Amino acid sequence: MKSSRLTHLGRIAVAACVPYLALKLLWVLGLDVGVLDTSRFSRTTWVAGNAVTFLLDAVAAVVAHTLTRPAGRRAPAWLLALPLWAASGLLLPLLTGLIGGSLTGLVTGARNPLAAGDFLQPWVFGVVYGGFLVETVTLLGAFAVYAHQRWGTLLRRPLHALPRTGTRAVQRLFLLPAAAVLAALGTVRILWGAGADLGAPAAGEQARTVLSAASDWAQGGYAVAGATGLVLLVLPGLLPRLRVRVPLALAWAGSATVVACGGCTWLVQAVAGGLFGAGAVPGGLPGLVGALELCTGLVVLCAGAFTLCELTAAAGPAPAAERDLPAPPALVAQEDSVSSASLRAVRECAPTDDR
Repeated sequence: MKSSRLTHLGRIAVAACVPYLALKLLWVLGLDVGVLDTSRFSRTTWVAGNAVTFLLDAVAAVVAHTLTRPAGRRAPAWLLALPLWAASGLLLPLLTGLIGGSLTGLVTGARNPLAAGDFLQPWVFGVVYGGFLVETVTLLGAFAVYAHQRWGTLLRRPLHALPRTGTRAVQRLFLLPAAAVLAALGTVRILWGAGADLGAPAAGEQARTVLSAASDWAQGGYAVAGATGLVLLVLPGLLPRLRVRVPLALAWAGSATVVACGGCTWLVQAVAGGLFGAGAVPGGLPGLVGALELCTGLVVLCAGAFTLCELTAAAGPAPAAERDLPAPPALVAQEDSVSSASLRAVRECAPTDDR
């Protein structure tokens, strides 16, 4: 049943990537379908940006297809988990900010830049973000099913039943400070979304829209959620009966978001500004936040990957308490009865020596 569900979700995710990939391919080839203002970017920047995003979504389609194949269950864990972690960091805050900002604009009457029609035709946003919505639900849903098939023994355990590993003190040394930094970064993002200046440049104030505010809210919320998940994983005694999958999902989404949406954006801007003079190099508090998001997210990724490998190895196929439980008396008696009957049947059917 789960294999069938995984196959269906993976195939839908691949199909959801097709419209976006087709549109990006047309733009790379010079067919500006749905583009109203072609002078906003240089041709080189436009082609390079669309080529990169085409490759990113193509990787997502390949991963979704791999999840549906038997070979996907034998593939190294990092080969699927790493691109899906990055995809989570891009898709979750994007769609959360888009939906939240659009609903806020409808309720408050604030201007929604997607409906302005000054750069792309409105139908382009429908194709792109509609595909992203389906892709997010199906791709991450397929990975959730896959993860429970592959690591279900660990994911379904309560926190108090986590194996005692020898590196828990080292985990706390790295992950508790990382959780504190994530919480601080998330708080800054939320304050920006609420309209606080807090070191934001003047250009950012002028360009602030209902969608950019919702995006800051989304990124900040995921960062705070990630910090909460890390604390619960490192200090399992806080909520001992909580299943491992809940704080792990929070830490997964939070760390992926700060790297993909915050840290990588800062890195691209810094490299482009420093090497090619394309735009201003992020400075002040925004630059510090971006750099810390990149570093903190990578620390969580590395420490989390090591810890999960250690826990999976220590967990084994089943909890020791379950393996060592004696069989119920009724079951033992039933097994003895079946064994005796089988032995009698074998003796009756065995050939006799008439000589």
